[in-house]
Amino acid sequence: MATEKKKMITVILAAVLVAGVVFSAAASLVTVRAVNELKSAAGLTTGQTQEDDVPIMNGEFWIRSTRNISDAYRSGSTSGLSDKDQETLEMASAVLDEIITEDMTPYEKEKAVYDWMTTALAYDTGVLQVIPQTSEDCDNPYGVLKYHNAVCVGYATTFRLFMQMLDIECMVVHNTEQYHSWNLVKLDDEWYHVDIYSDQGDPSYANFNMNDDMASQGHDWDREFFPAATGLQYNYAVQNKQPVEDIYQIPALLRQALEAQQSCTALGFDAIDEPHAQIVEAMLSGIQSFVDTGEYGPLWMHWNWLHVSGSKYVLAVYISGFEQEEPTPDISEEDQQKIEDAISQAFGTDVDWESVEDAMESAQAFTEEIPAEAVG
Repeated sequence: MATEKKKMITVILAAVLVAGVVFSAAASLVTVRAVNELKSAAGLTTGQTQEDDVPIMNGEFWIRSTRNISDAYRSGSTSGLSDKDQETLEMASAVLDEIITEDMTPYEKEKAVYDWMTTALAYDTGVLQVIPQTSEDCDNPYGVLKYHNAVCVGYATTFRLFMQMLDIECMVVHNTEQYHSWNLVKLDDEWYHVDIYSDQGDPSYANFNMNDDMASQGHDWDREFFPAATGLQYNYAVQNKQPVEDIYQIPALLRQALEAQQSCTALGFDAIDEPHAQIVEAMLSGIQSFVDTGEYGPLWMHWNWLHVSGSKYVLAVYISGFEQEEPTPDISEEDQQKIEDAISQAFGTDVDWESVEDAMESAQAFTEEIPAEAVG
């Protein structure tokens, strides 16, 4: 009986992880809480630390190497690939052709992949998209690129595949209890944590190029096995900080970020002491209460202080939950009129295009309410 209960909890937790690809950023907060509540009850077993051939969720998913695919891309020879790996290579190559240019730095290439994965993979588009009825490939690049049906393992192995294709050193990391995975990427001889799954659908860069201290706030891993991430140079906030000379400018700067729906606002301080940092914290708390209930809400706001050196700090403020603009059907006025005429003639009643659009929006809203388990 205990074994059956453990198996049932594991399946539920797996479904919660799959849900991350469907729900919005606000719902993803619920996902995190659910994972934290369920992981201990699942009795997940841990084994000897390694990068590949690692079971996640007691073998529900697996971290597998895709080195053969990236090697084929870099060598130009695909003779040893299976049909499935060949298709994976073609899909991945098409993405890189779209988003990568030769003049990009390794950091710019990495960011381009992050931007694509956190947006293009958030939702399938088009009415002819196939809804997968199985999670068989949700933990590998084939399923991620073909179906956009992914758990954290799928995001991590797909990001690593892209990095290896681009000749950027990258690893897949799993936490000590083996229910979550993300990446370590190496830029200029320094390692950074990247958790694309946690940022998917709402690219705030909150989990992009973190050092160990930042990553440890929401992750745990075997530090004896995986290399230390100590860099800050290529953290998004550090790269994009704007100088602040007067701390009382901060509310106005964050108001501008809200109006622009800017997910990450990075503020640089050449020198700040503890008393002034406490004043900033008080202002941020006040702004947070407004964000939660004000005209822009409900949104989720959090922030981190990044110590650069000496008394230099960067304050990274992340705001999640902005409504994403839904794609509108590209139907010409001529076709709109034909649709109206065809429906009116068939049903003997006048139909205008506005009512057709209202019906389409209602159908879309109904589809988005389908539980994640139904499409995972």
